[in-house]
Amino acid sequence: MQTISEQLDGGYYYRTWPVDGDVKAVIVLVHGLGEHCQRYDALADYLGKHGYAVCSMDLPSHGNSSGTPGHVARFAQFSDAVLTLYSRAKASYPDHPIFLLGHSMGGLISANLLLDHQDKFNGALLSGAAIQSPQEPPAWQVSIIKAIAAILPKTPILALDATGISRDPSVVEAYMCDPLVSKSKLSARFLLGLRQTMDRVQAQASQITLPILIMHGGADVMTAPAGSEKLFSLVSSKDKQLQIYPGLYHEIFNEPEAESVFADVLSWLQAHTA
Repeated sequence: MQTISEQLDGGYYYRTWPVDGDVKAVIVLVHGLGEHCQRYDALADYLGKHGYAVCSMDLPSHGNSSGTPGHVARFAQFSDAVLTLYSRAKASYPDHPIFLLGHSMGGLISANLLLDHQDKFNGALLSGAAIQSPQEPPAWQVSIIKAIAAILPKTPILALDATGISRDPSVVEAYMCDPLVSKSKLSARFLLGLRQTMDRVQAQASQITLPILIMHGGADVMTAPAGSEKLFSLVSSKDKQLQIYPGLYHEIFNEPEAESVFADVLSWLQAHTA
């Protein structure tokens, strides 16, 4: 698999999977919480074989990019990073349609970005987007986190349980052994930013009007499928599709049925780049 990677200004690790032959469109891919863009090699390789170039990066405080694992001073740093990624993709492929694809927290970041910059993209695809937590925290708990974030923002609060990412034990084992995957607890400031971004997307989702495909594993215990269903009902897009995969866990691109999910993504892209 041919890939190009480099370190960009700002400490961002950038990666692109070029296409051999004519490029039909470009995918700007935003990975999930704690992980890194190289975990999407299989998806990017599959799309590349069908004419879709994929560009991605390690988000701030993730993978090979700079920052403190589990903490960001401002959650908006993620949007800033994705805009940098978009600019680089646009410079590399100035005459091609660009689609935004976000998984998990990357899906939340993508949805939040669309509220301000959907004019930059020809469509969006969200996978297991963190629009709603499986267990919504009570107001008193949010208030405590907010207070801690104001006084001691880097205080570690919450660790993720990775056993819910896939039904394939080898995927879970590879995730746990991957040195670029962060196992650090999330800081108070990080959690507060995550909560506030969820609230913003839910409150303003009706502003989203571009073509959108929303996907979620029906047995996902890490982000709520109900969040994707809610987002689907809220967006104003005339061209919108919701795909819930019964029985699949959080990382639908790393489940035993991944090839079928890849094919669904390709089919949607082909329908929107005809």
